[in-house]
Order: sequence, then C-alpha cells, then structure tokens
Amino acid sequence: MRTKEQNEQLAQLLFPKGKESPKDVLSRYPERETEGMVLRFAPSPTGFLHIGSVYMGFVCTKLAKQTNGISILRIEDTDKEREIENGVTQIVNGLKGFGIEFDEGMVSEKESKGDYGPYMQSQRLDIYKVFAKDLVSKGYAYPCFMKEEELEEMRKKQEELKVPTGCYGKWAKFRDADMEDIKSRIENGEEFVIRLYSTGDPNKSFDFKDLVKGSVTLRENYLDAVLLKSDGYPTYHFAHPIDDTLMGITHVIRGDEWFSSLPLHIELFNKLGFNLLPYAHLSPLMKSEDGKKRKLSKRKDPEASVSYYIERGYPKEGIIEYLLNIANSNFYDWRMQNTNKSLDEFELKFNKFNSSGALFDIVKLDNVCKNYIATLSAKEVYENALWWARDFDKEIADLLVENKEYCIAIFNIERTGEKIRKDLVKFEDVRDQIAIFFDDLLSKEKVPDITGIVREEDQKIILTKYLEIFEIGDSSEVWFEKIRNLSKDLGFGKVGDVAMVLRVAITHRTQTPDLYQMIKVLGEEKVRERIKNYIDLMI
Repeated sequence: MRTKEQNEQLAQLLFPKGKESPKDVLSRYPERETEGMVLRFAPSPTGFLHIGSVYMGFVCTKLAKQTNGISILRIEDTDKEREIENGVTQIVNGLKGFGIEFDEGMVSEKESKGDYGPYMQSQRLDIYKVFAKDLVSKGYAYPCFMKEEELEEMRKKQEELKVPTGCYGKWAKFRDADMEDIKSRIENGEEFVIRLYSTGDPNKSFDFKDLVKGSVTLRENYLDAVLLKSDGYPTYHFAHPIDDTLMGITHVIRGDEWFSSLPLHIELFNKLGFNLLPYAHLSPLMKSEDGKKRKLSKRKDPEASVSYYIERGYPKEGIIEYLLNIANSNFYDWRMQNTNKSLDEFELKFNKFNSSGALFDIVKLDNVCKNYIATLSAKEVYENALWWARDFDKEIADLLVENKEYCIAIFNIERTGEKIRKDLVKFEDVRDQIAIFFDDLLSKEKVPDITGIVREEDQKIILTKYLEIFEIGDSSEVWFEKIRNLSKDLGFGKVGDVAMVLRVAITHRTQTPDLYQMIKVLGEEKVRERIKNYIDLMI
C-alpha cells in the first residue's frame, strides 16, 4: 500500500488543475430548509420513455407534494453513446403529458430552474473530479490502466477458476502500482479509469432496512468499481451519492435493478464522508406471460413505451390512477370509498408498495380508463378527443371542428342516468363511435349479414312497417311500445329481433349504444334515408 504522502502526490499527478476541496464544493450547496421530502427522478436522455419512467416520476412528485417537499428532475447524461438529440425535451414533455412536473431541475435541453444545479451530470464533471481527487489522496481510489482485452481475459480466467468475476483483490493489478510506473504510463498518454479501493470483506455481512423491502442482510462490497471513466465522466455509482448529497435529497427512490449495488453505494457514502440516505427500491413493472412474471420489456412489449399510450389517446388521468393502484395495494379500496375525491387526497406510503414485482395488466388499465372516461361530460369527451385527434387523426379532428354541437350530442348518448355507457377506453375509439353518424365513414364498413336471425323478406316487411309508424318526436316509452306492438303484429316472438333489424339498417352495426337515443341524434331525415337505402340493397 502507498503511504499518505504518496497518495497525495498521486492525487496531484492525476488531477493537477484541481484547486477546490470537497469542503469548497459543499459550501456552495446550503442545507435545505424544507421539512418535507426532497426527491429526485434521474432518467437518461436516450429517446425511449418507458411507462416505468412515468411510474417512477409520478411516485417522486406525488410523495414530495404530499409532504410539502420538493421534487427534482435531474438528467443522467453520462453515457454519451446512448444519448440522442433533444432527449431532455422528450423526457420533460413526455412526463408533462401525464401531468408530471417537477419543482426543480431541467425544463428543456438547456434551461433549468432551482438553486442546486447544474441539473445535468455532464455539466458537473469538475465537481466529480474534486471528490475523485480527494478519494485518491486518502487512499480510497486509484488509477487503473487495464485495457478491455485484459479485463476480458481476467473475466475468462475467473470463470475457469469458478471465482467471482470483477476487479478486486489480487486481480486488481493496479491497486498498489508503483508510482514511477503510473507516472510513466500517464506521460505515455495511456488511458485510465479511477477505481474505488474497496476495503470491504465479502465474508462479512450487515443489516440494512430498505423503505420498501424492509430489513435485509447484505454482504459487504469488495469490488473495485469504476468511479470515473477514461473520458472523465462518472459512473452512476459515483455520481449519485455526490449529487444526492449536494442537492439535499432526503430519500433515494429508485428501481429495484440497483438493489444489488447497494453495498457498493453504502461503501462510497462512507468513504466520501457523507451521511447515508434512506433508500426505497421500487419493484419494476412486470408482465404475466405463460403463467410467469417477467419485466415489461421495451423490446418485446409495445405497451412499455409511453408513445403507445399517447398515440392511442389514453387519458392521462386514467393511467395515473392505474399507476397509483400498482404503487399502493390499498388504493383500490380507497377509490371505491372516495369516488369523487381528487387523487391528491390519497396518501402514498412506502410500506404499501409491492416488494416482489408490480404486475402491469393492460386489460385492467383499459378498465380503469374506461371508467374514468365514463365520468366525463359529453363536452369534456369532445375536448379531449379533439386534443388527441389534432395530432393523430386529422380526418376526425376536422369532423369534430366542423360539427361541434352534433358531436357533443353523439358523446352525450347514454352519458346520464343510472347506466352510463363505457365503450370508450381511449380517445382513438372516438372514430369508431362517431362513424355511425357520418355517412362517409359508415360507407367504409361492411354491413353485417343477419339473415340467419331474420330472413331478408321479413327484414323488408319490418322496415317498411316501421317507416309507417316512425315519429321522431316520440318519447322513448312511446317508441319502444311501437316496436313491441310491431313485433307482436308481425308474429315475432322476440322484440330484440325487430330491434336488431332496425339497428343494422340504421347503424350498420349489430351492437350499438341505445338505439332510441341514436335515432334522436341522427334525426328523422337521416333515419328514413338509411332505412330506405338498406331496403334497396336487398332488392
């Protein structure tokens, strides 16, 4: 091992320009005065926004808001190979589309708000170097010159010997490298990374309490993990303890995939001299397949992408309500007892999170969204449908704009009374709903064949007789009584058969919302025209 003096010399050799100390950096980030939670959501600008990111972002902002705390959007852009142009804006706008906005952090590619920035890790490189230099000076970190080929060869040997893979102990050949050798390599321009000099013992364990998983026993870290890459960018392992401490984060909420790295992160907190923060590891969104659960995959599952929901017009309120149901197991009961209350009144609790994997069920999501849309007024359905259609269905958008009152009347069918219609799951379904009322759309549909239920000659008789008794001003009671009498007079045992003939002739569908209400919206002229056209098709 190197002496204290040698470590200090090494630190100066590696970071000759660094003048600041950790104390200097910490002085620029005053303690926060809020008593609530200070939480951060830290995605990478890779261009793909996973529904799991919406889940994490929502949990972060919800917990901060309910405790009168602060939520922060921090961008982890240290993997430049995966980064895409305008990736930050896509994240901000994608989350905003679900009503998720942060108190601090990035608001666009270059703009941010808050006093604890920069909020992009690529703009904090000098900060990481200060702490890396400090660790080296204390003997807690060192430069490693191992090349990719050497690391791969080391891994193969470890596998042959059936020992744990990675850089540690005797395998970490630059741990205590000679100072002259290090100087020579640097002078020759060899690339290096900065690694942790781990002092953990893999044979020792310790107890830890995770806010979601509860009490767990973990083995100490022993790996000399990379802290700074050869390009000067930090790894997540190194950056997050520094950023979380400087930004005054009170609780680290993150995905379960980081749980196995917890011993490393705890060692880093200790070596950096920071107070360890409480951790809450949230289970990933899972999907049921062949009776087994697996992670919702961006490669296998189209519903993993946020664009899937935006393009189809899923109501953001329905999605958020479903995510709350996933987050806390008691939400469903709360909603049943508080149907008219705002979601803000529901309190998320760590001990109610599912610790074994939250099952994401698109069928259940559809059901939640269907129930949500059923609570909207016809005017609200119209406004939401138009907002969606302007981006994704110009034909429908034009129809909605040109026929506003007519479309609102369509959406108002079965929207009041004891039995509210629930046939809209998402706003792209509006096309199918209003197609019945516009001939240009309806003409594209194939008229169903119901001759197996009612013979063609009988259909003609039913429709001809109906035209004789049809009055647009009839009440629903009078209208139904006429249908029942017509069925009886023509010798049909089921009123439903007569109604089926009328429904197909008028709407070209075998299943529709309330037929009487549809007739009222279509109007007498259109109803008579469609019935006559249907009769003509059978001649």
